[in-house]
Amino acid sequence: MKVVLQRVKSGSVEVNNKIISQIDDGLVLLWGVKKGDTHQDADTLINKIVNLRIFSDEFNKMNKSVQDVNGDILLVSQFTLLADSSKGNRPSFINAEEPQKAAHILSYVAKELSKYVNVKEGIFGADMTVSIINDGPVTITLQTEHGILLD
Repeated sequence: MKVVLQRVKSGSVEVNNKIISQIDDGLVLLWGVKKGDTHQDADTLINKIVNLRIFSDEFNKMNKSVQDVNGDILLVSQFTLLADSSKGNRPSFINAEEPQKAAHILSYVAKELSKYVNVKEGIFGADMTVSIINDGPVTITLQTEHGILLD
């Protein structure tokens, strides 16, 4: 499982020229589900994300989590994070999980994250336009395999 996490001043998802989700200060999570990923992988990432201290405190040090600052999360499914571009010039997505299984896991992720912060979502499988105003910029990648954080 792979996540690109961005600390944002704002983020939104547009489908068919209509904004369907948007947040202000918080995190945009671009989330890719790999074949064989489980809820254990998701739980490992969720725990890391909600506790990751990447927001500034009163001394301008990264000491606060998204929970500490009452930030929101915009969760966006992104199978292209699992691209294999090692051969040729067209990436292969053979490592991405089947859509039904990935949608199930992303639904689980949204439900679990909602226990900690307000969560907005994109639409799984839709052609989305994602707008991100990165704050910092702060961009972090997180990855799990068999429930173990690799990064």
